Amino acid sequence: MLVKAPKLKSTIKSKTKGNVNVRPASEAMIELVTLLFLNSLAEEAKAKAFEEKSATIRAHHVKAVSKKLLKKARG
Repeated sequence: MLVKAPKLKSTIKSKTKGNVNVRPASEAMIELVTLLFLNSLAEEAKAKAFEEKSATIRAHHVKAVSKKLLKKARG
């Protein structure tokens, strides 16, 4: 299991348009938001698996929940 999101700073720099500097405090906040999102995704997928009486979380549980969570995350 990953403890930290891999190469998050380089991913953000590659997705942005123009020359953007990401300060260390901002990088920490981005990582925190990412980990909180992944945690909520895992919790919702766990609830979905429990609804379907499954002992393990499978890919289709995560896919079923991801659209709802992405809409909620956008605001």
